Amino acid sequence: MLTGLPPILDAEVETLILGSFPSPASLAAQQYYAHRQNQFWRVMAEVLGEPLVEFDYAEKQGRLLRHHIGVWDVYRACQREGALDSAIQAAEPNDLSRLAQEAPRLARVFFNGQTSGRFARWFADRGYATRILPSTSPAYTLAFARKAATWREAFGAGG
Repeated sequence: MLTGLPPILDAEVETLILGSFPSPASLAAQQYYAHRQNQFWRVMAEVLGEPLVEFDYAEKQGRLLRHHIGVWDVYRACQREGALDSAIQAAEPNDLSRLAQEAPRLARVFFNGQTSGRFARWFADRGYATRILPSTSPAYTLAFARKAATWREAFGAGG
């Protein structure tokens, strides 16, 4: 059984980005989106207008939090061979109910791909604005410019 990473989260987070479960590279590095081909940090650099890819992980986290953005995964633990979401088995969800206390300003939840997007209804039923965005995974082959434009548009909507 593999165990995921703790959230990047504080009481000021207004937007949460939820992935599915960290890749083997991310687990090894103990960093979200550590695989060099994952486009998350490039996409967020475009969204925020900051050179996030140039920063170390601690600075990346700090920059996200300064913009009131958190990161977490929907699954706390799972079994998986490789990095594909389709290989996730015996998944145990994170305790998402704790977000109401830990991030009281949370208003929007964006899902990094379809697998985490399966949790959109749970959040919508609790009053959060939700949106499923194109996965930043290298396995999702949508052109970078289209991914970045969709993410920029989502962040531009409602603040």
